[in-house]
Amino acid sequence: MQDAERKREKCYFKAPVFAVAPMIDWTDTFCRRFHRLLSRHALLFTEMVVADAIIHGKRDKLLDFDTSEHPVALQLGGSDPAKLSEAVRIANDWGYDEINLNVGCPSDRVQAGTFGACLMREPETVAACVKAMKQASSVPVTVKCRIGVDDQEPESVLPDFVDRMVDAGADALWIHARKAWLQGLSPKENREIPPLDYPLVYRMKERHPQFFIGINGGITSLEEASRHLEIMDGVMLGRAAYNNATLLTGVDHAIYGEPLAAPDWDGVRDAMMEHAARHIAEGGRLVHLTRHMVGLFQGFAGARRFRQILSADATRPGAGPEIVAAAFAAVDVAAGPVRAA
Repeated sequence: MQDAERKREKCYFKAPVFAVAPMIDWTDTFCRRFHRLLSRHALLFTEMVVADAIIHGKRDKLLDFDTSEHPVALQLGGSDPAKLSEAVRIANDWGYDEINLNVGCPSDRVQAGTFGACLMREPETVAACVKAMKQASSVPVTVKCRIGVDDQEPESVLPDFVDRMVDAGADALWIHARKAWLQGLSPKENREIPPLDYPLVYRMKERHPQFFIGINGGITSLEEASRHLEIMDGVMLGRAAYNNATLLTGVDHAIYGEPLAAPDWDGVRDAMMEHAARHIAEGGRLVHLTRHMVGLFQGFAGARRFRQILSADATRPGAGPEIVAAAFAAVDVAAGPVRAA
């Protein structure tokens, strides 16, 4: 308990914060354990979990995580204050460092549940949800949102939304600097087609200098992240961090000021082999872990073979931890990334 409390104290609201975005079907516990091996300080998020599922479903399966994942935030989906409050009360026992409300996902599946980005049209509902969650939570409650949806005008919608979140008692706001189009664009297109408006998000921080606001959307490097952090309190990367996981090895130095050090690739390999052995012994499959590792070593000599081993050999029946060792052995980690002439 003392260790968990110490980690919470270090966790948040002391800018700067670097976070890996919540991503449905991607940021499961195996992904987060892997990412934690690459950065000690990055804030990690769960996939979105629907409040109803926590109340009525298999809570252990939905909420269990490894203590190595701290600091880790639980993202909830929902629009009913009473249900979200109950879900938060249940989640309190699991010891997450933060509870986050999803007001940004544009998928049809999420819209059908009347939550996610469509709630940008109902800021009073979101405020009521935040208040209820705050009353039930033992940790900070935050919101992840868009700058608007469909034909909304972000210049007027977003300031009102931010004001309402502050008044409701939210501890932080993560803003994806794009509109979401709820009809006509896929979730993937909603991450790429609507134009980014970083200056608008910057202005929200200027309006609320004492309130933690992080920025998300279109950020692909630690250099870009550092530039945003000259203005913002936090920066969040999603696909860029997942698809090029080596980026995370630079976070503790570039963002948190840790001494520059070469990644402990042997340690990463051995830890993932240990995780794999335990998971397989419990009836799981190697690919549950290795599918999150394929993006590692982009630009290294041997990276293609690394991907081949994890994409093919790790999926075969009976595949064991030795596949992880074979994949790492294919990469010239000592040489580092290959530099273009």
